[in-house]
Amino acid sequence: MLTLYKKEISSFLSSLIGYIVIIVFLLINGMFLWVFQGEFNILDFGYASLDSLFMIAPFVLLFLIPAITMRSFAEEKRLGTIEMILTKPLTEFQIVMAKYLAGLTLVVFSLLPTLVYVFTVYQLGLPAGNIDMGGTWGSYIGLLFLGAAFVAIGLFSSTLSDNQIVSFIIAVFLSGFFYIGFEFIYSLDMFGSVDLFIKSLGINAHYNAMSRGVIDTRDVIYFLSIISLFILLAKHSLDRRKW
Repeated sequence: MLTLYKKEISSFLSSLIGYIVIIVFLLINGMFLWVFQGEFNILDFGYASLDSLFMIAPFVLLFLIPAITMRSFAEEKRLGTIEMILTKPLTEFQIVMAKYLAGLTLVVFSLLPTLVYVFTVYQLGLPAGNIDMGGTWGSYIGLLFLGAAFVAIGLFSSTLSDNQIVSFIIAVFLSGFFYIGFEFIYSLDMFGSVDLFIKSLGINAHYNAMSRGVIDTRDVIYFLSIISLFILLAKHSLDRRKW
């Protein structure tokens, strides 16, 4: 499993894919936070806050993470190398986990450079340090969990087709639905007393809760459940190739 994990990381970093993902993520967020005028621009906003980053980043990851994961299994199936991997002394679960951890590692690599933004906003505060660090670290934890959920969804989507574009579209649709789809259903106000329950099924509700700086066990369990569900679905999808 460790060997496959290293192979996946090496594959990301030895090609342009990994670097492009990291650069695009930083570039889009950086442009909105520091260059483009508007409500997301920190300098225009006038407060020492990184709320704009944590509002923009999920939507950027919504497209970038499927771009990372779409080749995980789709490319293997297209090239016919998936059968070779399945003959290795690895279980389907170990194969999925190795690819999952590699994708998650790339997400972490993308988030780490944004700590420069934290330092910058920390220094811009009046006085310096006048920033809600609890909410900031809570938002980072929430963003990491959100990215982890998107990676699991993307991996599952990649097992459904040998076409990377199809896998990408499925992953974006599923990730988007779990992120804001339940919010949309909740806003219709047509389910009466279960409206709040429907809202709680969406990623956004739990991500926003973490962004307030309070790490609730229910939010952690929710994210771990979503991640586990799609990892098991990906494993089951691989199992079907043996039937």
